[in-house]
Parts: sequence; structure tokens; C-alpha cells
Amino acid sequence: MLRPPRGLKSAVPLLIAAGLGGGTALAGAEVIGVFDDSPSVINRVESLQPAPAAFADNRRLSVSGVYQRSGPGVVQITTTTVQRVDTDPFFNALGFPQQRRQKALGSGFVIDKAGHIVTNFHVVEDAETVEVSFSNRDSVRAQVVGTDPSTDIAVLKVNVDAGALTPLDLGDSDRVRVGDSVVAIGNPFGLERSVTAGIVSALHRPLTAPNAFTIDDVIQTDAAINSGNSGGPLIDARGLVVGVNSAIATGNTGVRGNVGIGFAVPINTVRDVASQLIERGKVEHAFLGIGVQAVDLEVARLFDLPVKRGLMIVRVYDSSGANKAGLRPGTDEVVVSGESYLLGGDILVAIDGREIATPEDLREEISARKPGDKLTIEAYRGSDKRSFEVTLGRQPARP
Repeated sequence: MLRPPRGLKSAVPLLIAAGLGGGTALAGAEVIGVFDDSPSVINRVESLQPAPAAFADNRRLSVSGVYQRSGPGVVQITTTTVQRVDTDPFFNALGFPQQRRQKALGSGFVIDKAGHIVTNFHVVEDAETVEVSFSNRDSVRAQVVGTDPSTDIAVLKVNVDAGALTPLDLGDSDRVRVGDSVVAIGNPFGLERSVTAGIVSALHRPLTAPNAFTIDDVIQTDAAINSGNSGGPLIDARGLVVGVNSAIATGNTGVRGNVGIGFAVPINTVRDVASQLIERGKVEHAFLGIGVQAVDLEVARLFDLPVKRGLMIVRVYDSSGANKAGLRPGTDEVVVSGESYLLGGDILVAIDGREIATPEDLREEISARKPGDKLTIEAYRGSDKRSFEVTLGRQPARP
């Protein structure tokens, strides 16, 4: 099956669209209601036809219509972190540790009447306190239900009356198409509930998560996203959330602002992660335990490999499912035109009968599974094609 092009040039820097630092603060306000302990229901609206291509056409909403409908469900998130400050020993003769409190801003949106709010992990990372501000400017303290650095998603909860909450409807990111109109609602640079409009520029982009793993199938958009937009919704022309705005590309300009390339974690990924965080407080990702290097026709001819496409295994992690199944990494390093290859290991070509030709294919296949799932890997060892039965483990904290 053909897929849109994947990947970004490594030279393009990425900037997490993080909350503003430097003491931008919001005044506190009284709690807006009493705790409502109704069950969590994450709304999903099924689309009966492909995602819309433009605003204000047939049943589609205008940009203003999307904002009026969804704006009340978008919140501003203020976090307080405590940082250690190195001081001159001359002025700190007793050696007491010096600390500084710093506030930062981000965005989020309500997903149910029980008070659950989705945002980015990097918005609330290491936060000592988290406050949520609603469209009526009421602020309440929020509890962090759980975080998942591997997808840069976090779930908060506020204890307020259900009538004060406006959950946003979640769409289906698998139905999103390049060229679809979208809007981003958030709090860029502390400017509350700003809306920007654009299109879906590309699909299936990889994005590096805060813990250095890769988030697959990320949505690229030219809707303006800036610092403070992190955690806010990316919404289609039917008013359905299709992604969570997470990062921007800065190009080589050094400018920490929008250059027309933003990235949103697809809502189908977010829905699954949020459900696990609400239910268990954590997310478990499957882990195969190998490092790979792609084989293309040129590489296959150069090294006289038995396949034209596949993945050379260059590393096998100790105690991983791949290690226990007997998969072998390469041991012979060869450098050609400045590029290094590790030869002599197994060459992975398929999982459960599906051809695997790129690292993205492999990540996609594993991310769709759970720890404990079993799969069959087909790989070449020399010219001999073999099958390996592998039981997936749990993803570690970092690669």
C-alpha cells in the first residue's frame, strides 16, 4: 500500500511549542463549582464521509463557527516549577541551595464531563503546581492523572461542576487528508484562546518525543502554532479534534516562532493514551528491542545482500524479546562514502507476513501492539531465510 512520503531532513530543527517561561502568571480565582464524579466519557463523532476539505461548505463550519463551538472547551494551563540556581559562593557563604520558582503557560482541552483535560507532557513536566483557566477566566488547581513521554501526552483532572465543562468532540485522524482545512486554538505567548487557520500540509511525519522515542503518523499543518499553543487542539472543519498541537519546525533561522510548519499528535493516538492514563495512570508501549538500518537497492547491490529491501539489525537490546528469540545484530563495520554500515547480522524483511522495508514500517507495526503480544519475524541470516517467534516486552523509559 502506498503511503505519503515520511520524514523530515535532520537539518530542520524542531522546537516543542512549550509554555512561556519567565514569570508570565495568571491571577488566581475561586473554584467554579463542586466536584462531579460522573464516569469519564470521551466523545467520538464518527464521520460518514472523508474529512472536509474546506470551511463553510455544506455542513462544515466557518472558522468563526469552529471557534464559537470549541473555544469554551479550550483551557489555559499555568505551571509552576522550582529550579535550582547556582550562586556565587562569596554571596552564599553558608552554602544553602538557592531555588527559583518559574511559571510557564500552555494549552489544553476538556475531553469529558468528569473533568479530564488533555495537554502535552512537556507542558506539565516537573511541575510543582498546575492551574487551569477557563474561558470565563475562573482558575482552578488541577491534578495530573498521568503522563506519557513517549507520545508527549498528559491528562489532568479538575474538580468542578460538570455544567461548567465543555468537552470537545474527537474525530478520526485516520480520515484526515492532505489539504483539509484545520484550525488551532490555544494560548500563544499568553494571548488567551487565539485561533489560527490553515490546512493539513502532510501526514505520517515522525516526531521525536521528549524521551527520545519516535511518535509516528504525526500531522503537519501550516496553521500558526507558537510557544503556548502546546497541548491545544487541532480541529477540522466539522468541529472535531483531529490532533494535539505539540511542536514546530524553526528552520535554520533561529527564530523561536511559527514558520509555517507545525506538528500535532494524531487524535487516535491521543484517545488510546488518554484512556489508559485515566484507567491506570500510565501507558505501556510494546518494545521489540532492536536497532535497525534500512536496506535499499543500492545498498543491497553494494554488499551483495540476499534482499533488495529490508532492515539490517545493528543492535539487539539485552533481555528484550528480540534477544530472547535469538535475533543477531551486525558485527562488521564498513564505511562507504562517509556512511557507516554494520554487516553480518540478520536482515528483517517481514512481520506476521507484512513486508517491512523502512524503520517507519517497523515502528508502526510495533506501536499497534501491546507488551506480551507475540509475533513472527521473517529475517535473512546470510542467504538463509528464517522465522523467529518473538514476545514483545515493555518499552523502557528511554531508548
